[in-house]
Amino acid sequence: MIFELLPIVDKMLEIYQKPRTFDRFQDYLTLLQGETKGDLAVPISGFNPMAKEHVVEKLLELKALNTEQIIENTIFELNKSEILRGYREAVFKVSLTVSDDLKGGWTNRYTTDYDSKFKLNALINRHFCTPIFRTSEIYDPILIRERTLEYAFRTVYGLSKPKHKTLKEHVEQEVFVAKQITYQSKTESCDITFLNDFYEKHKETDDYSIIFNFFYGDMASKSLGFKTHRIEEDMAGFKYVRKI
Repeated sequence: MIFELLPIVDKMLEIYQKPRTFDRFQDYLTLLQGETKGDLAVPISGFNPMAKEHVVEKLLELKALNTEQIIENTIFELNKSEILRGYREAVFKVSLTVSDDLKGGWTNRYTTDYDSKFKLNALINRHFCTPIFRTSEIYDPILIRERTLEYAFRTVYGLSKPKHKTLKEHVEQEVFVAKQITYQSKTESCDITFLNDFYEKHKETDDYSIIFNFFYGDMASKSLGFKTHRIEEDMAGFKYVRKI
């Protein structure tokens, strides 16, 4: 398998330059579906078609950073990796997504993040890989490179293990991803002892609310009305997998 860049920034900027009317939505659907009415031709479903000006500003930031060139350079190096050679010959298109977690009324940061990392079958079956960048983030080349690699390796993992039911299976994916990357960005601290005890106690559970709480913490769980388990750190489980 190999990864190839599918540029999307200029196409989304063109759509967003139009007034937020039904015509803009129709242009979005045309790009999304192409000739495949009801299916996915270009993986832009993570974009809000009626996004406001701040999303345009974030796309322009990514463009100014030459993000798609960074992605292309990153996957060029990844394509040389031995880890890709054990899979069937296929081309996976890598196309970034800007997820609006600031002013997008239909976007929950945490559920969107979960789906983008653990519900990949539909994208993998269509040979897409979609690294997500949030509107609340500060972008830089290190983030772009690491985010691209993370989503590429989730795609690799999903080819052989497409389903995640238990907490253990979720963690195994993220441990695999973390171990493939030489991170330059710093990992925030977390209560590794508490999280490890929590993991050992619940690793065989398939309760979504518990799995969600482990990865995203109490604040995220409260926002959805889930029971909390004294996990104070935001994105706690992802910090945990980079520490173990």
